[in-house]
Order: sequence, then structure tokens, then C-alpha cells
Amino acid sequence: MNRQQQSPRLAITLGDPTGIGPEVILKALADPRGVGEAKITIIGSRSLLQTCYTHLRQTLDEGEVLADLDQLSILDIELDTSAERQIIPGVGNAVSGAASFAYLETAIAHTLAGEFDGIVTAPIAKSLWKAAGYDYPGQTEVLAKYSGVERFGMLFVARSPHTGWLLRTLLATTHIPLCQVSNTLTPELMRSKLDLLLDCLRVDFGLGTPRIAISGLNPHSGEQGQLGREEQEWLIPWLEQQRQHRPEVKLDGPVPPDTLWVNAGQAWYGNRLIPNLPDAYLALYHDQGLIPVKLMAFDRAINTTIGLPFVRTSPDHGTAFDIAGRGIANASSMKAAIQLAIELVQHRKI
Repeated sequence: MNRQQQSPRLAITLGDPTGIGPEVILKALADPRGVGEAKITIIGSRSLLQTCYTHLRQTLDEGEVLADLDQLSILDIELDTSAERQIIPGVGNAVSGAASFAYLETAIAHTLAGEFDGIVTAPIAKSLWKAAGYDYPGQTEVLAKYSGVERFGMLFVARSPHTGWLLRTLLATTHIPLCQVSNTLTPELMRSKLDLLLDCLRVDFGLGTPRIAISGLNPHSGEQGQLGREEQEWLIPWLEQQRQHRPEVKLDGPVPPDTLWVNAGQAWYGNRLIPNLPDAYLALYHDQGLIPVKLMAFDRAINTTIGLPFVRTSPDHGTAFDIAGRGIANASSMKAAIQLAIELVQHRKI
């Protein structure tokens, strides 16, 4: 196998074209050091990317750099003239929602066909997918359905700029109302998520005997049943059972949610020498995991879908319609998503 064949092959979807996806992609790919020898293909509408490029050249301060369109590989998903007229930065609609869905569908199809090793997805607006007739909770669920997998999860990864420490957080439940969390959580679901996390840590990060911190659900992890019964009734017994079945893995918990992130914050901001620092955190619901992640790493966090037959990463931010087209979007998370995708593909090729 020659060197070119060994290079990671990534598809980057344009996301919702009325959001900041096109801008952060052009900014992220401006520095070739960020992609190394990876072969990058943008999946989206070339004409929209060209329009964005021309507009940004007139908007950005002198010295700010964008990727050269002539040097980029683009798998062009053409829009008809009527649809293209409705693509206005910051003004999302059903047309832009349909376009972003088409970009993702195309990326999945080509990746499953073996043309790419992974996908980096720019942000989409779920409400605009629904307006376009696509009723999915998010890109994660589409990736899983089209890939034919039932066991998948959302892992958030971020590297501290202060210490270099790597934060990894898996969500047990994702896009569901808070009132449904308690009934959705079960020992079977937790076992499935823990299996996924352990597989990911072993395959993608080379951690065969990790330490994982598992959150409680209620304040103070239920306070011996005084503040909620879930811990006493099933979470603690389940955790004890997992410790017996997985003696090589260190499982801490259930850790009270208000103290779960103390050592993570210390490791992120200045002290990597904390004893018994977890390699990963398993949070039980969306905001329990993502409020601390975004507090520490809003411009750096990456969402990676685990359980798929290929690598998928995404910036951990939305379409930011309020700043689209203004040239002020921060591309740090997109850069980090591309770099992590490259690292994960390379690790899987070893």
C-alpha cells in the first residue's frame, strides 16, 4: 500500500448553507498544516461555497486567510436556480434544510461505499430538516440509521489548551425532554453505552484499562434515597455488577452530579497530576454532560458518533444564524473536528 492510499480520506459536509458551516470550513482548511496528508473532499454546492468565499473576501480583515477554492476537492451537489435564490446567510428555511440533508445523505452513501474513511459534519438546524420533511432528532440518528447500526452514542472530546489533557464525555441519553430521562434510563441502556465507550477507548484511543466516572442522576446521587430512588433501586446495583464483570476497568460512581466535574475542571485549567483522574465521563442526560463541556471547551469541543462503521466528528456548535455572513465565526471547533477525525482514522489503520 502506497503512502497516498494510507492517507486518511475525509468528507466534510457543508451543513446548512445559510449558517456558518461554509465559513468555518473555508477558514479551517486555509492552513494546510491542520490536515497534513489527509485527502479532504467537501460535499456541498460549489456555487454556494463560491458565493460565500467571494463575500468573505470582501468582509474579512486584511491578512485573514481562506482556503483557495481552486485547490479544494468538492463533490458538487447542485441546487436549481429557484432554490439557490432562497439561500441567504442567516435566513434558514426549508430549502436550506433540504440541502443540508442532501449533503449528509451523499456523504454517508459515498463513505459506506468505501470512498471515505470518515465524515466531518458542519452544523445543521433540526427545525429546518423538519420543515423540509425530514423528521430526525439530529445528524447522529441519521448516520446510525443509514449505517444500519442500533448501538451508537454521542461522545464529546476536547483537548485543553492549558494542559493538553483530553476530556471525553459520553451521554447515556441525548435529544429527549428532561421529563423522559428517568424512564428512559435502564440497566440495559447503561450497559450498552458502557460497552460502546469501552470499545471506543480501546479502538480509537488505545486505552485498554481505563478509569470511567459515572454520574448519578439525582442531587447528591439521591442522598441514600432521600432525593430520588433511581440510584438505590437500580443504578448502584448495576454498577456493582459491572465492577464484578469488568475487573480490568475502574468504574467510579455514581458520582454526585455537582461534584462530577471538579477534577475535570482542575485538569483542564492547570493540574494534570490529579490522582485517579478519569479517562472518560459517562453523563446520564444531555445538559448534565454538555453544560460543563461547553463551559470549558465551547470553541474546542468535538462531537464524535461512536458505534458507526466509520469515523464521524462534528464541531460542538450550531448554525449560528445570528452571525452567518458576517465573517466573524470562530473556526477552532471545525479545525479540531478535522484533526480528531484524522487522528481516529490513523489509529484505526494501525
